Amino acid sequence: MSANSADPRDIFRQEAQDLLAQLEAALLDLDRRPDDGALIDTAFRALHTIKGSGAMFGFEAVAGFTHHVETAFDQVRQGKVAPSRELIGVALQAQDYMRQLIEGPERADPAAGEAILGLLRTAVDIAPSVKPSGTPPVSPAATWRIRMRLARDAMVLGTNPLLLLDELRSLGTATIVALTEDVPRLQELDPTACYVGWDVVLSTSRPRTEIEDVFIFVRDDMTLQIDQIVDEPPGRRLGEILSDRGDVAPEALKAALARQQPLGKLLLQAGAVSPDKLSAALAEQQHLRRDSAAIKPSVRVPAERLDELMDRVGELVITQSRLRQIAMTSTDVQVKGVAEEIERLALELRDTTMGIRMVPIGSLFGRFRRVVHDLSRDLGKHVELTMEGEETELDKTVIEQLNDPLVHVVRNAIDHGLEDPDERVAAGKSQSGRILLSARHAGMEVLITVSDDGRGLNRERIRARAEERGLLAADAVVGDSELLQVIFQPGFSTATQVTSLSGRGVGMDVVKRTIEGLRGTIDLGSVPNQGTKVTLRLPLTLAIIDGLLVRVGSGRYVLPLGTVEECVELSAAEDARSRGRSFLSIRGDLVPFLRLRELFAAKTPPDPFQKIVIVSSGDLKVGLVVDQVIGEHQTVIKSLSKLHADIEMFSGATILGDGAVALILDVLHLVEFGQMKEEHLKAAG
Repeated sequence: MSANSADPRDIFRQEAQDLLAQLEAALLDLDRRPDDGALIDTAFRALHTIKGSGAMFGFEAVAGFTHHVETAFDQVRQGKVAPSRELIGVALQAQDYMRQLIEGPERADPAAGEAILGLLRTAVDIAPSVKPSGTPPVSPAATWRIRMRLARDAMVLGTNPLLLLDELRSLGTATIVALTEDVPRLQELDPTACYVGWDVVLSTSRPRTEIEDVFIFVRDDMTLQIDQIVDEPPGRRLGEILSDRGDVAPEALKAALARQQPLGKLLLQAGAVSPDKLSAALAEQQHLRRDSAAIKPSVRVPAERLDELMDRVGELVITQSRLRQIAMTSTDVQVKGVAEEIERLALELRDTTMGIRMVPIGSLFGRFRRVVHDLSRDLGKHVELTMEGEETELDKTVIEQLNDPLVHVVRNAIDHGLEDPDERVAAGKSQSGRILLSARHAGMEVLITVSDDGRGLNRERIRARAEERGLLAADAVVGDSELLQVIFQPGFSTATQVTSLSGRGVGMDVVKRTIEGLRGTIDLGSVPNQGTKVTLRLPLTLAIIDGLLVRVGSGRYVLPLGTVEECVELSAAEDARSRGRSFLSIRGDLVPFLRLRELFAAKTPPDPFQKIVIVSSGDLKVGLVVDQVIGEHQTVIKSLSKLHADIEMFSGATILGDGAVALILDVLHLVEFGQMKEEHLKAAG
């Protein structure tokens, strides 16, 4: 096997992750809709595929364990056992054990697997032995035309075609005809080869997916065609059947029917239809044929290759920036033209590559259905989880780092926010608490919100605990927002006792550090007896951003363009009037400002006409006084070294077209610094 070829076992692991996710989603939905036959079929197919694929790729332990779970769900599918809550709970445990067998079989405890299978047998035995009420009636039979031809070496590899035909017969009424035209003469026949094909006409009430499942382990190496025969009367003409099967060439059929007039022409001659209506019908026919033939292919790519591609695009953007700077000083028209064309192509490649890295946040949200299910069971609370905006896309690197912070927030919402059922009823609420997990785009940010309808944050308890730990002075006057932010301090907790879920003061400080590490912010709001809302504000991507390049003294800096509100000029007179003040009047609004020359200790004289760049973070704004606004700049973000990691005013660095390094300003910390400076000056005045 070459160094670049993929390990088949790794391919199985990747596909198994998708199947396990489908299984978990089906089980969680089945817990709420136990009479949904489609969900039972989905769970069974996922188990069936994992078992078969596991056996093919050498995961015998996975195949053996999954076989028992599949057997239990086969009884559910046949209506012999009802999908009780106990059975679904054990199936979720089995799914976790299957994941462990696939990801780290050496860490899997066989005793734990046997215990789960024991619970599974018990759950099957105690489950009702009748079909749940409300089960949808059996769908009417459909007729399918199946043409199958196995690979020539199929029997050598262990495939028995007679078993496949028997399995098709078990689905309904089947008419089977052998196709022997490829069988060679006796002296040329290889006794181990499979020369025969089969045509099968199958009438069944089972869905197409069950027909496809018959061939799931041989599908890649065989020729298989499955077509539904729709509304075909018994007396359908032989020519039509032969043509549909592909057994007669269209030219031969046309020659045989040459003496007949086309239907459309006959209808026109009879005056039964107008030419425009006939043209519209033919156009619709062609449109439907095009749609039915359209296939959108997809390919699975390892995440590491996408990261490498993004790195190469970043280097290309830097090189393109250098080329543009050279072209600006050149008098050669061709050089300028090539530079502009490369800039356009680099921009399109950047957008395409970033689009490839974007994945729907629903892939992350789906995990929390299980989290909520298990927590509500452990805490004895009834919790309804609602998800919105699952199609919202976010950089895969950001999504990978969001799981732990969101788990902490959701756990806190259920454990601390939602009341016990009796307490909710006493407060005039429904017995079931509600958790809303939502995502939406807002400019260059994605807002992820976790809200509950619980008791809300207890401000008195937060303040008392903050004073007890020395985080707030007893006589300190703080705003509501600042008080609530105290819960993000390391070790802070208002829990009265330590449990397996909370009380140790570990969690929310981790959330804050992780989100800030992603260049994001956290908004927190709470209304007593109505609930709490936590909003995570995150950038769309961490790799490349559009920035505004500015100069302060002799240094150049980059501001994320998505945070820039506007740029205004600071005249010498206005500069003199604003000395000693911490804010400027921008169209009637007072906006605090920072003189970056003073902040960065610039040694060169200031420009005669300085500029003020108004930037925002959430609802807060601040003005940044700079010497010059240079212009927009595609910014490839480079991380700062560990030595500079504690400098909060900068979130990274980038390389400019001339090879110089420009620091990227952290707008969040600059806004917070400007707001604090304004409040201190107001308090002093």
